[in-house]
Amino acid sequence: MTLQLAPLAPAVSPALVEVDTKESGTRLRRVIGSARKASGLVLVLVLWQLGARGWLGPTTPAPSEVIEAGWELIRTGELWRHLAASSQRVAIGLSIGISIGLVLGAAAGLFRAAEDLVNGPLQALRMLPTLALVPVFIIWFGIGDPFKIALIIVAPVFPIYLNVLAGIRGVDRRLVEAAESLGLNRFELTTKIILPGALPQILVGLRQALGIGWLTLVVAEMQTTPVGLGFLMNDAKEFLRTDQIFLVLVIYAVLGLLTDTFVRLLERRFLAWRTGFEGQ
Repeated sequence: MTLQLAPLAPAVSPALVEVDTKESGTRLRRVIGSARKASGLVLVLVLWQLGARGWLGPTTPAPSEVIEAGWELIRTGELWRHLAASSQRVAIGLSIGISIGLVLGAAAGLFRAAEDLVNGPLQALRMLPTLALVPVFIIWFGIGDPFKIALIIVAPVFPIYLNVLAGIRGVDRRLVEAAESLGLNRFELTTKIILPGALPQILVGLRQALGIGWLTLVVAEMQTTPVGLGFLMNDAKEFLRTDQIFLVLVIYAVLGLLTDTFVRLLERRFLAWRTGFEGQ
């Protein structure tokens, strides 16, 4: 009689099991981290929904009503037209303003003569409120897009300038001296030691600049404008459409959150070497 032996199950490598366990744990931590980050926004929406039915009063639309107003504007294509116009203004203004701030901050941080030249005027201009510049810019540029873009250009210059200057001057002097002793020239010292060391502070300035850019857009588009999110809000105010007013406010908030998330992704990409305290 011949015995039939059952085929043996293939052996599973302990290393593969360990890798699979680590990947599962990493995915779980990511899900928990995403849920924790979204918990604050979810809480705000819940309180808003409850408040619209109670203590916030009948004139405050609920999130569900704001969503309905947004869907109505999306269906007619009106929302995309206004959003495209506002996004174009912000993109042009921020790209120019941030570039100016980076150049001035880097020049002032690297060269004392440049700091002596630009720091005084910039600190004086920084104290001027944006609203005070509106009538002057209208006189200079009219009420069209050049006025709005010019106003957006000015706003991010100052936070970028201050953070770039502070970041460069905050680089440890001992690192610079060590690099000089190794024979690095001025260009290598700047690109390999000073700018990487200042990058965390520069990215903080970028986050501030992007937020200020959207705030300035609100001020700019509240003036006479035929298209844009500000026009949409003014038009809704005239017809007492509080749901559309809150819709524009939510759009501003979401756009600001998206730009901030973009900078956070840049931080993860370019500051992977940093081992600072990240909270508990």
